[in-house]
Amino acid sequence: MTENEIHVLFIGDIVGRPGRNTVAEYLNKLRTNQTSYDSDIKSSDMPDFIIANVENASHGFGLTQKNHDEFREMGIHAFTSGNHIWDKKEIFNYIDQSDRLIRPLNYPQDVPGVGSRVFDVNGVSIGVINLLGRVFMTPIDSPWAALEQEVKKIKEITPIIILDFHAEATAEKIAMGHFANSLGVSAVIGTHTHVQTADEKILNNGCAYITDAGFCGSSEGVIGMDIESSIKRLKTSLPEKFDIVSSGNTELNAVKIVIDIKTGKAQHIERIKYYTSF
Repeated sequence: MTENEIHVLFIGDIVGRPGRNTVAEYLNKLRTNQTSYDSDIKSSDMPDFIIANVENASHGFGLTQKNHDEFREMGIHAFTSGNHIWDKKEIFNYIDQSDRLIRPLNYPQDVPGVGSRVFDVNGVSIGVINLLGRVFMTPIDSPWAALEQEVKKIKEITPIIILDFHAEATAEKIAMGHFANSLGVSAVIGTHTHVQTADEKILNNGCAYITDAGFCGSSEGVIGMDIESSIKRLKTSLPEKFDIVSSGNTELNAVKIVIDIKTGKAQHIERIKYYTSF
């Protein structure tokens, strides 16, 4: 972090143990200057703030408290999620005690957890919001109204706001990017589809945007899941238990964003891909 800029790393959907291991390895290598965003990066260019989508982190569905605490130990500052955050029922035992986990804001008000948080990074406040899309998704409250109201609240504290928009349809994500841009949001990062898109850009009001950040997990499956069970389910339309690919080549997909501290406007966004194997 400089006097004028803060560097944010957003890590795409973490899928199971392969995803967790890949993220841990990548962050460790960043800290020890063994790998980089760019070939000439220095250890001083480590991100100041790290966000990760964790809704698929525990065997592909949901988040256990053990894995939640593991991400804390990795140094990830904020955990966003999505529709699968409820898949491990123990979430209800600890979600209200977590100071890092965020569930989608546009669930009904009596749902446990919170849909946004403001974090402090060396005296700089960063707002993080999580929203669910509605196209091809389970019916949910309006993300548009929820975002407009929440941005007003957070803008009273900080100009830096990052939105994880967890949605299926690319058109809905793009539209949300432009809407958030008009509200003065610093970055809109799409998640949920697990395939990194090549449309990163800075919109005209200073909002960094990408339709999907991608995922972290096995490179040898179907968005992190076993190939055979995925094909069988699609061929037969019968219920089939998905399982994650447990070993082999893995990848980390993420984006790096540079944001002006005073204005909250993004200065730069770039895609990151890191490959390894377990």
